[in-house]
Amino acid sequence: MPEQPPHPNDQPRWLTPAEQETWQQLGLMLHRLPSALEAQLQQDAHLSYTEYYVLAGLSGRPGRRMRMSDLAVLANSEQSRLSHMISRLERRGFVSREPDPTNGRYTQAILTDAGYAHLTEAAPGHVALVRDLVFDVLDPAELAGLRAAAEKISERIDRWEQQGRVRKGS
Repeated sequence: MPEQPPHPNDQPRWLTPAEQETWQQLGLMLHRLPSALEAQLQQDAHLSYTEYYVLAGLSGRPGRRMRMSDLAVLANSEQSRLSHMISRLERRGFVSREPDPTNGRYTQAILTDAGYAHLTEAAPGHVALVRDLVFDVLDPAELAGLRAAAEKISERIDRWEQQGRVRKGS
């Protein structure tokens, strides 16, 4: 049975001191980690974190291509914002666009050879920083706990989105 939203007259369930500290630490990490990754990618590869994520997402797909609508979901981006980013990446020769051969109503983004080469050059530094900031500071049990927590939270967000209680891709 789906969880019901709180009734407007219900008293809020305030966070305990331990929950408040956890929430603050999580918020701090969620703010600082993307900033650190962004700074490294900008310095080393002249890419934003989202641009890198889009290029990496395309690199793992058959033919290094993906429908723009699916890529927007992957990047958690509005289609108009993604379209502007893809235009910037096109100007750099990293991505091209063409109609979907199976359904011309859709457009596909395609990772070019130049884009793949740039991604390949950027990846070692990015992975080294991810390893240094996240994986090297956690033991296997902590990593398993982090993964399990992230999965549970993502599943809960998915349910809220399906119920229309949380807006997708803000």
